[in-house]
Amino acid sequence: MKTILCYGDSNTYGYNPTDGLRYPDNVRWTGRLQMLLGSDYKVIEEGCNGRTTVFDDPIDPWKNGMPYLKPCLNTHKPIDIVILMLGSNDLKDVYHASAEQIADGAGQLVDIIKDFTLEKQGFQPKIILVSPTEIGDGIITSPFSAKYKSDAIDRSKELAKYFKGIAESKGCCFINAADFVDPSPDDSLHWTAYGHRDFAMKLKDVVINI
Repeated sequence: MKTILCYGDSNTYGYNPTDGLRYPDNVRWTGRLQMLLGSDYKVIEEGCNGRTTVFDDPIDPWKNGMPYLKPCLNTHKPIDIVILMLGSNDLKDVYHASAEQIADGAGQLVDIIKDFTLEKQGFQPKIILVSPTEIGDGIITSPFSAKYKSDAIDRSKELAKYFKGIAESKGCCFINAADFVDPSPDDSLHWTAYGHRDFAMKLKDVVINI
């Protein structure tokens, strides 16, 4: 059995943009991926609302994705594949982060995954680095408008270029989620059930061929 660790933010958690609750297992992309792959794989969800790559939230610093990464890897080892999808929360105005800086943060996490797993489990997992979906045009009037300014839209559109560069330089498989998923018009940030479905179907092919 192959173990897949899905390390991400609210779109890995399964945040439902229509009511602020959580999609059920069979709707979330992680649950759908498990069903598509079958019993030869074990898909582990590690999604946290508000999680960043390496930035400290001024109110909830525990949402920084870096400090928890090593404990997470150690808890679930041996891990064969890591699907890393972070960056949307880094676009919040409070961090003043460019697309390049956000991608560099993801690159730091990739380095931790490679180095720590080699030390703790004796081999490095395959890493699928995912550039997150773009921020929708309605973000300035969405429930999250206080956290995202209009320039987050343009910066989100630049992420894929830099994430792809990080993936290539570090030997990761690269996926641009924006090629398959659009954010919900309800909040211009989180995915619809159809988005979760489409992403899971794409990932299935990538995982099988990796």
